Amino acid sequence: MKSWRFHGTGRPLTLDEVEVPHAGPGEVVVDIKAAGLCHSDVGALDDAQWMASFPRIPMTLGHENAGLISEVGPGMEDWKVGDRVGLAPVMPDGDAIGYGAWDGGYGPKVRATGANLVRLPSELSFEMGAMATDAGITSYHAMVTVGGLKKGMRVGVIGLGGLGYIGARVAVLKGAEVYAADIDPSTREHAAEIGLAGVAESITEFADKDLPLIVDFAGFGTTTAQAVETLATSGTLVQVGLGRLQATVNTQAIVFKQLRILGSLSGTQQDLAELYDLMRSGELNPPINRLAPDRIPEGLERLRKGGVVGRLIALYED
Repeated sequence: MKSWRFHGTGRPLTLDEVEVPHAGPGEVVVDIKAAGLCHSDVGALDDAQWMASFPRIPMTLGHENAGLISEVGPGMEDWKVGDRVGLAPVMPDGDAIGYGAWDGGYGPKVRATGANLVRLPSELSFEMGAMATDAGITSYHAMVTVGGLKKGMRVGVIGLGGLGYIGARVAVLKGAEVYAADIDPSTREHAAEIGLAGVAESITEFADKDLPLIVDFAGFGTTTAQAVETLATSGTLVQVGLGRLQATVNTQAIVFKQLRILGSLSGTQQDLAELYDLMRSGELNPPINRLAPDRIPEGLERLRKGGVVGRLIALYED
C-alpha cells in the first residue's frame, strides 16, 4: 500500500510503497476511513526539536484516525471485523499512532491495540470520529480533566482554530461563560455559533472578567504571557498550544497572584468516550474541511500558512 512517509525535519513527505500491516497478539488492523491533519505534523516538518518524538524514520504520520476493524489478532476477543472505532492516539508505553514506533493514518491501514480503541457511535461520521481523537480529546482533556471546568465557571480560551473551537464549545455546552481571543478576524466570526460571551484579539481585553481558568490553545509565547497577566488570583493556566516552544512570562504575576500553570497533552480513552457521548447530541459540530489523501501535503501547507477554521480531514474512499 502507499503511505505518506516522514523522513525528518526539513524534508518533504513522500508517497512510498510500504508493507500492509497485520494484527499480532493484542492488536487489530483498522482500515482508515478518515484521518485528521494536525499542526504538530507541521511542527515536525519545520522544527528539529520535534525529532525526539520520532525514534525511527521513515514512518507514516497521522495521529487522528477513525475507521473499521479489518483484522483481529489473538487476545482481542472484545472486538470483531467491521467494528467502527476511533483511535485514541496515546498508548501506555509512551508511543502513539503516528509517532514513536507506530505508523499513522496518512496511509490506508494502521495497527492498533486495546489501549487505542474506542467504539464510534453510529450517529457520528468517520470524519467527526477522527477529529475527536486528537483535536477533540486534547481540547476536552485540557478544559475538563486538567482545567477542572465546572458549570457556571468563567473561562478564557486563546485560539479558535481546530482545538480552540472545540474547547470553547465544550465549555459552553457544559454551562461555562466563555471569553475567547484570536488574532485572526475570520475565526472571531464564529463567536455566535460557539456561544461565546465575548471575543477579542487578545485575552487581556477580558482582564476585568476575573477569569479563574484560561486555556491557551495557541501557545505563541505572547499568548502565554497574556494569559498570566489576565488570570484572576489563584487562577489556572492550562497550556496546550505549541506555536512557539518557549515563552517569557511575568514571574511576579505568577507569585503574587499564586497562579497554577499546567501542561496538557492529548487525552485518554475515557476522555474520547465522554466526548463521543457529548457529540451524539449534534450540538458539538465543528467545521470540517475535507480533502483526498493524495492532497495531505497540500493540507499541511494550509495549516502552515494559518487561518484554517475547524479541522482538515483526509477521507479514504471505500
